[in-house]
Amino acid sequence: MSARRRLALPVAIAAGFALAALPAQSAAAGDRKSPRAVPATGCAPGSVHRMRTARLSYGARALRRVRARRLPAGPVIERFGTVNVNGVATVFGVLAARVDASCRPVWLEVQLPIRPSGSTGWVLARDVALFPVRTRIAVDLSRRRVTLLRSGRPILVATVVVGAPSTPTPTGRYYVNQRLLTRSPTGPFGPGAVGISAFSPVLRSWPQGGPIAIHGTDAPGLIGFAVSYGCMRARNADIVRLLQLAVEGTPVDIRM
Repeated sequence: MSARRRLALPVAIAAGFALAALPAQSAAAGDRKSPRAVPATGCAPGSVHRMRTARLSYGARALRRVRARRLPAGPVIERFGTVNVNGVATVFGVLAARVDASCRPVWLEVQLPIRPSGSTGWVLARDVALFPVRTRIAVDLSRRRVTLLRSGRPILVATVVVGAPSTPTPTGRYYVNQRLLTRSPTGPFGPGAVGISAFSPVLRSWPQGGPIAIHGTDAPGLIGFAVSYGCMRARNADIVRLLQLAVEGTPVDIRM
């Protein structure tokens, strides 16, 4: 599917704006390798190894239809295709791997882009392509601040609009699941949106369940205030950099 395909704005944000998907950070199916985070000298079959540090994490792109389970080999809690409702590649944030005796991942514990916010599940490693992610986003709601880090070092600090008291930005640990470009960079969402795997805690009837994003704005005078429906609005120049640097799979930590 073309990375420039036009699609409807996932509207956590709002209906009626068309977007194009940015290419998802991914590994080709033939390039998949066991992550280096898993020891290479032999493992206890079925042992679980964490795959996320402050400097390095992993994303997983769906290669085929993926079934997410509450536990390895347990009941299915959600099914995913290779692309999401916006036509963007389905990507998960990887937390851990359950390995075999040769230390190759058999099951992956991943973050899921579904309600309730912060949901996790287990997927078969053979159904996804792993790729390294060296970026991380830290959001400080009290300071109205978004910080993008690469290999543990800040490379962008942006002041943003956050959710109003009646429509708060959800706190928790999420990940970037899609990047989208608007057709009108001067519109209410600016040049684009960095979608994350969180949902509004109150706007459940909104399209697609009220997903949360960091997006641009046509009202920069509101930057620094708590007046949004839950999304974070940044200056358009900052959003352009986030769209370029915050690849799919980037961990997002939102704190008060």
